[in-house]
Amino acid sequence: MPSDQTGTSLDAIRAALARTIGRWTEGVEDRSTPIADLLFFRREGPTPPGICRVEPSVVLVVQGKKRMLAGDDAYAYDRDHFLIASLDVPASSQVLEASPKRPCLGLTLKLDLRLLAELVPQVHLAAREERSAAKGMALGAVTPPLLDAFMRLTDLLDEPDAIDVLAPLVRRELHYRLLTSDQAGRLRQIASVGSQSHAIARAIEWLKVNYAAPLRIAELAARVHMSPSSLHQHFRQLTAMSPLQYQKWLRLNEARRVMLNEGFDAAGAAFKVGYESPSQFSREYARLFGAPPRRHVVSLRSKAAASQLSP
Repeated sequence: MPSDQTGTSLDAIRAALARTIGRWTEGVEDRSTPIADLLFFRREGPTPPGICRVEPSVVLVVQGKKRMLAGDDAYAYDRDHFLIASLDVPASSQVLEASPKRPCLGLTLKLDLRLLAELVPQVHLAAREERSAAKGMALGAVTPPLLDAFMRLTDLLDEPDAIDVLAPLVRRELHYRLLTSDQAGRLRQIASVGSQSHAIARAIEWLKVNYAAPLRIAELAARVHMSPSSLHQHFRQLTAMSPLQYQKWLRLNEARRVMLNEGFDAAGAAFKVGYESPSQFSREYARLFGAPPRRHVVSLRSKAAASQLSP
């Protein structure tokens, strides 16, 4: 297909996706959907960086522009580039271009690593795509087949009786399209048993479940069949954090959640997530979130109440 026709086709698909996402997110910023692991987002103005955890997923913007900050790296993505995270990565998300008349609209689809592992042997990757993934996050080029598959997935929202039957098929195609994209090597690494990326993914899964337990690097390294030095090196390379920093990040975010949603005070939250010293917890919490625990939670609750009152 000539390049000008390809561009016209992509623009038409983006416009259709924007209409669907805009309809589903009217009046809200984030919206889950009846399709498993598919979420929509809408922002009506630029935002400062906000702390988040990016799960293994692909993020597609069909209108506007966003940026993800992970460690010292910045990933700006828009209608021509998707963001892909192959690991659970601590990051900060920022909207760069948006307005009430032309909001930033997009979607997030969580990746099924088991499905990727099943598809990898069936996909022939070129030698240049076999290189090891250097980071846990990257940008990929949006292609017509990928965008078309996303449109067919979102179209199922208007045919709810077909979702259970057809959505798994389209999700499978989307994973295939990603495995044939310019990010194929990254996904192959994370899905392939025995690779260093796969070992780091297993270490992250253990930390997510056992974040409150004391962390012994030698034991974690043995669990994922790596040496302590190799674990530390590749963990930092992929997540921009050491395993200990990652555990601390998990603890502090869980503490914020239990204070905000379950009514814990700062000391109770500190002990629940594994801290032995409430004062150390408060210092590290303020360093991450910019305010002491109690003040930060009060601020978050005030913002939530204000957003519920606004039209």
